[in-house]
Amino acid sequence: MSLINLIITLVVVGVGLWAINTYIPMDRKIKSILNVVVVILVVLWLLRGFGVLNSLNIGM
Repeated sequence: MSLINLIITLVVVGVGLWAINTYIPMDRKIKSILNVVVVILVVLWLLRGFGVLNSLNIGM
């Protein structure tokens, strides 16, 4: 995983999440759940990208 790819992906995910939170009318609870799910997925993606999950034999 290159540093440029990592930064671009994090920026795109952040801007997308910001746009969803700002412009799509949803209940606050649903937005909170969406934010938590996206953060968990990004953390898992980062761990897998850096090889932490591969060494633990956890596959996605």
